[in-house]
Amino acid sequence: MPELRRLLQLLREPEEQRAKRLWWSRFRRLHQAGAKRAHVRRRALNDEQWEGLRALFFPPRHAPRRVEVNYRLIVEGILWVMQTGSSWRSLPARFGAWSKVLYYYRQWKGDGRWTRIQRALQIQEVPISSSA
Repeated sequence: MPELRRLLQLLREPEEQRAKRLWWSRFRRLHQAGAKRAHVRRRALNDEQWEGLRALFFPPRHAPRRVEVNYRLIVEGILWVMQTGSSWRSLPARFGAWSKVLYYYRQWKGDGRWTRIQRALQIQEVPISSSA
């Protein structure tokens, strides 16, 4: 609706200003559509890939008050950082707390599990530098 209002206002403006605004409106729509497509492509794991990884994650020891960990989201968060080259702190909230994702990445990197995850997904090592 706001886009429609802007276009109606546009009709009352001089021709030169109208051309600039129309160009910007088209650019913005194309840019947003491309960003949305790229975002959808960046979803890291499909169900088949996750089934191949599930065996690498053993359930946490049973302890009272321990929250279940969604390892799939953790792996997807790590892959998001690798694919975008972003800092850990800019990790989108849908992956959970960035510090938790970084914690698991460091833990898995140290015990060799991350190498096994990469082999299972057949992705190459990309150095990640932390801004934390």
